[in-house]
Amino acid sequence: MATLQGIINRGIINSELQFEKMGYISTNVSNYNTYGYKNVRFEQMLDEQGYLTGIERTDYSQGALQRTEREFDVAIDGPGFIPVTSKTGDVVYTREGSLKLDKDGYLITNDGYLIGDGIQIPVNYENLSISSNGDVEVFSNDGMNREYLGTIPLVNFKNPEGLKKTDNNKYYLTAESGEPILQKDHKKFKQGNIEMTNIDMMNEVNQIMRLNASMLASFKVMKTVNEMYSQTIQLNQ
Repeated sequence: MATLQGIINRGIINSELQFEKMGYISTNVSNYNTYGYKNVRFEQMLDEQGYLTGIERTDYSQGALQRTEREFDVAIDGPGFIPVTSKTGDVVYTREGSLKLDKDGYLITNDGYLIGDGIQIPVNYENLSISSNGDVEVFSNDGMNREYLGTIPLVNFKNPEGLKKTDNNKYYLTAESGEPILQKDHKKFKQGNIEMTNIDMMNEVNQIMRLNASMLASFKVMKTVNEMYSQTIQLNQ
């Protein structure tokens, strides 16, 4: 049988988990306009003693594709990640395909990560094409001459949920995710498009409302139990 003090302690611990879940929801809402952002949820379970436990889950389902007409924008239509390399040589993975050129003409992410092994675009190119398989080519005005520059790689993992999320909407591989598997003969890239987030804003708002109501109810119960506990101590003095 639980003591009053035990009920209070359990209520405090469970409330902390509720606050943690609220933090995940807040992060999702703040990233609603982040290209390629994947919804992260904090699944909670109640154990036999009435304590809440939680685990982080990432929803890698497809976000809607938005047409931009920008030649350096490329969306992934289906599962997969683009390997990108930081200036310090760290390889991470992303689904955000809003790309640009650095000062040397290399294709990079908006925050400066190199795409693949490096794809350099000539200074005086006319038209640029990114094929559905990731091949990058430039064409002359008459369309008669073209030059192959490289291929944007696409990889996948046996267990994407095992990836470790880092800043700027990127992921590190882990032992749980397994090694990256290069995707060949695919047609998943769409030039001139960008993948939006897969966050369902209405669902996030509903979760906030339910969580807020649950937390208020928990605080009322804790307040009542605490008052009873204080009265019991006074009677025993």
